[in-house]
Amino acid sequence: MDFVANLSPLALAYVGDAVYELLVRTHLVGRGPAKPEQLHREALKYVRATAQARVVPALEEYLTPAEKDILRRGRNARPGHLPRTAAPAEYHSSTALESLLGYLYLQGDWARVEELAHLIFKLAEQD
Repeated sequence: MDFVANLSPLALAYVGDAVYELLVRTHLVGRGPAKPEQLHREALKYVRATAQARVVPALEEYLTPAEKDILRRGRNARPGHLPRTAAPAEYHSSTALESLLGYLYLQGDWARVEELAHLIFKLAEQD
């Protein structure tokens, strides 16, 4: 899709945030029965900016040069506000990850999205 290349990193992150949330929820439900409040608490361990930022450095070695470029563009994007729950560097790294996932999703590369998601979950669960 040609239009994807012209989207801003923040637009990609907007989509990537939803994609990542769905991946995390699917991952958690796949573990077995749990109450919704337990699932929500577990999901926060993955979706918080601080948690996303922790996996980005290790994830980079598995990325293609094009994916690293999307990650860089996402990291350099400047949103209008920063949340109080994360340091600016953490927020920029989480935006980078969401930009990458949004880009891959919009390109129709669901297999790569799932491959990276499994790696992200593995890295997150090592902490």
